[in-house]
Amino acid sequence: MTSCFHCNEPVLTADKFTTIIDGQAQLMCCPGCQAVSQAIIDAGLINYYRFRSEPGNKQSALIPDGLNQFSAYDLPEVQQDLVHQQGTLKSLSLSIDGITCAACAWLIEHKVKTLSGVASINVNSTTQRAIVAWHSDDVALSQILKQISDIGYQAAPYQVDDQEKLSKAESRKFLLRLGLAGFATMQVMMFALALYSGYFSALDIELRDYFRWVSMIFAAPVVFYSAQPFYFSAIRSLLLGKLNMDLSVSIAIAGAYIASCIATVNGNGEVYFESVSMFTFFLLLGRYFEQQAKQKASVSSSNLHKLVPVTAHIMQDGQAIEVAAKRLKIGDIILVRPGDIVAADGIVIKGLSSLNESMLTGEQMPVLKQTNQAVYAGTINVDQPLEVEVTALGQDQLVAEIIRLQEFASNNKPNIALLADRLARYFSATILTIATLTYFIWLQISPEDAFWVTLSVLVATCPCALALATPTAVTCATAIFTKLGIITRKSGVFEKLPNINHVVFDKTGTLTCGKLSLGTVQLFADIDQSTALSLAANLEQGSLHPIAQVFIPYHDLNQAIDDVRHEVSQGVQGYFKGKIIKLGSLAFCLQQSERLSKHKNIEHQHVYLSIANVLVASFELIDDIRPDSQTVIQTLRNQSIGVSMATGDSSGHANFLAQRLNITDVHSGLSPQSKLDLINQLQQTKQVAMFGDGVNDAPVLAGANISVAMGSGSAIAKNSADLILLGDHLSRFNDAITVSKYANRIIKQNLAWAFGYNVIILPLAVTGHVVPYIAAIGMSVSSIIVVSNSLRLLRLKL
Repeated sequence: MTSCFHCNEPVLTADKFTTIIDGQAQLMCCPGCQAVSQAIIDAGLINYYRFRSEPGNKQSALIPDGLNQFSAYDLPEVQQDLVHQQGTLKSLSLSIDGITCAACAWLIEHKVKTLSGVASINVNSTTQRAIVAWHSDDVALSQILKQISDIGYQAAPYQVDDQEKLSKAESRKFLLRLGLAGFATMQVMMFALALYSGYFSALDIELRDYFRWVSMIFAAPVVFYSAQPFYFSAIRSLLLGKLNMDLSVSIAIAGAYIASCIATVNGNGEVYFESVSMFTFFLLLGRYFEQQAKQKASVSSSNLHKLVPVTAHIMQDGQAIEVAAKRLKIGDIILVRPGDIVAADGIVIKGLSSLNESMLTGEQMPVLKQTNQAVYAGTINVDQPLEVEVTALGQDQLVAEIIRLQEFASNNKPNIALLADRLARYFSATILTIATLTYFIWLQISPEDAFWVTLSVLVATCPCALALATPTAVTCATAIFTKLGIITRKSGVFEKLPNINHVVFDKTGTLTCGKLSLGTVQLFADIDQSTALSLAANLEQGSLHPIAQVFIPYHDLNQAIDDVRHEVSQGVQGYFKGKIIKLGSLAFCLQQSERLSKHKNIEHQHVYLSIANVLVASFELIDDIRPDSQTVIQTLRNQSIGVSMATGDSSGHANFLAQRLNITDVHSGLSPQSKLDLINQLQQTKQVAMFGDGVNDAPVLAGANISVAMGSGSAIAKNSADLILLGDHLSRFNDAITVSKYANRIIKQNLAWAFGYNVIILPLAVTGHVVPYIAAIGMSVSSIIVVSNSLRLLRLKL
């Protein structure tokens, strides 16, 4: 019996219900499945049917309630590959068509936020993408998409292949508008130059009027087709009671063309067909260059999307079978051959090999992976075959988390950008007011010049450059951060980093590699080494602290310990056979300040084990200093940035490490509260950055002006730091400071140029010293200068 193409249920209605999918009519079992499958196709989600691993849900309703063009996005089987979920909060990256300026982004944000259940939305006008988070119990994704559609924009979940096709189609359409405007401008200018040069002064009025009619015909497609984007943007803004920068342009184009048509029909007055055509052409040319620059600035995010392969080799009955990567499930075993790209996050269950993780962390040296270690989608296997158990798919993978954080960083605007956006909105209203006053004043002075002077004011002072000044620079800086393996989680990073003048480093995992290993074990009582190690392992069971990871291999179920309790910055204690047992610092284990110098080696950290307050063993913990720690600290000092160390380690190892790294300000044996007090004390006179464990030191990091952590693997999703450095290079922090200083300088240059241009051009336009087509050239060049200046960031050498 034939099965329903959508839900796989038997089809009992012959070919009564069908949907055209991939050019073929597919049978459906009921009108509900037919309606939903058609909605999926109409939404451009045909890849759902190509790569799905399970059939869809049967739609029992005759026609599902509330079905519209966005309903397909509410289906769980569609959302599983697109939406990231944490509890009831869902988040998604949207691609939005129709954004032309910062005002569009502001409009979309404010409209969507009116929906109950929307937690946040951040729109990036440069990349034309948005990050939206919503509570699924209160609002559906289709409602959010419909809200955006109702104000004239088309939104859909960002899918890189579809987005590239859309971008190419938009570029072709834009080139057509631009080419048409360029062709018409050349034709109209031939007649206009001749008229202005006086060649036709001896000709009959009828011949002059003939050329005016021809010019009007050539200018018509420019006004009614090429200039459409300006009109649509202005109308959308007006319908919502707002003013944007395209309004003054639209008034100028439409007003000049209508006035010229009236003059042509009546046979008297001035015509401005050449000005209309020319400044439309130059405006479009400027927008085209902006569009190309935006695509270049946002390309790194698209490249990250492409890292994950479309196929994988799944192990079934000892054989490797190639399947679509989207068909993988949690728990599947996949084979990753040398040269293959890992298809999903997972744990190595068999094999030993090196993986190139440069696409995620920015580090080119391959990383050795062995049994029980994590590997990530998008990384490349270098040496030997690996068998990997899949632990995360789709939006839960590390590469997806990095993309989300990158887009969050791009969409977050510095305070200076928010100020520029507000000024741009007020600027539009101010320019319209000045243009109106200019028109009436020139009517009194020289009526025949009033119109073209007003035209020049409207065009020359359009605040496009002002709106572009910040988003393009932030997008470029974020792209560099991603390339370097630097992730920003909070807004304001680009503003705060250049102002930092003091850095506080945690010790373990920051100045040191954080990969502790067990050294010498010393015994002080009648206990064997294996028993001492198993007791330490059982005390630390379940802890995420780096010290606890050292003892994991020695866990013994036969050594039961009860009432385990952790004492912050001191150690852990419990009861073994009715006696108190402790693991931690010497003072904690013996409940006194005694220091046994013969058991102490300042070069390496020690933890001690005591039973009934009697010392039974000490464990030497070896943690290598990061190779670039000394260079980083010296570079910070060269930039007049102070350095301190704050650690919970109370042993002499902290002082030894500080001496090796030439750190004079050392604070050891600190609890999290003591670290926070230190940060607060420093902040009275300094701007402080805190390096720490982004998972365990959250309160301390939150107290600093900016917090930084070394991140790895899936831990970045839980990390509370403002800035996360992927991989093992501490020097990325110095790079981050360099990039942020450069980005801030670029933003200030852009804003200075945008404001300076308008301050200079406005008096010239008002006084009639700028003709309309020169005004159009000036405005376009101003925008191109701002975008090009931002693109200089991408050429920054580090």
